[in-house]
Amino acid sequence: MNLSSQLESLLFISSKPLAVKEIAELVGAKAKEVEEALETLAHDYKEQNRGFILIKNNGQYQLTTAPENTELISKFLKDETSGELSQPSLEALTIIAYRGPITKLELERIRGVNCSLILRNLLIRGLVEEKVDKQKNESFYSVTLDFIKFLGVSSIEDLPDYEKLHRVESLDEVLEESVNL
Repeated sequence: MNLSSQLESLLFISSKPLAVKEIAELVGAKAKEVEEALETLAHDYKEQNRGFILIKNNGQYQLTTAPENTELISKFLKDETSGELSQPSLEALTIIAYRGPITKLELERIRGVNCSLILRNLLIRGLVEEKVDKQKNESFYSVTLDFIKFLGVSSIEDLPDYEKLHRVESLDEVLEESVNL
């Protein structure tokens, strides 16, 4: 597969900057090859006046929107973050509330779909927060105090059936229990 294509896909779905070493491991290439391909992509985006740019900081790269589109993006995000949550966003938020802190991978296993954009939207709205466990090299998502305050509860544990749903290891168990009722 085309290295540039792989890099674009990874950078597009990532909600955080990625280190060259991490990218190289993911795509099975040498770090030098990855860095050269990233520099070429960054140059191409700039020269072609594209809607996004590739930024580099301390050996990490992130795909972001072009600065000249800031006003348009701000308008879109304002509309996106002030409107009602979509059904998929509500589902993800509920899972995070009951099962958090939860990794993106765990959330995606439960929902059965990629949750990158949903998580981004929930982060922007201030409903969830991301904490990075550097030892495990994983991000964990949990609801924010603003979310708890919005619900009008004093603690996340005050949610209906919280104890039961928080400790259940598999959604299959919950589904089995509801079928047997």
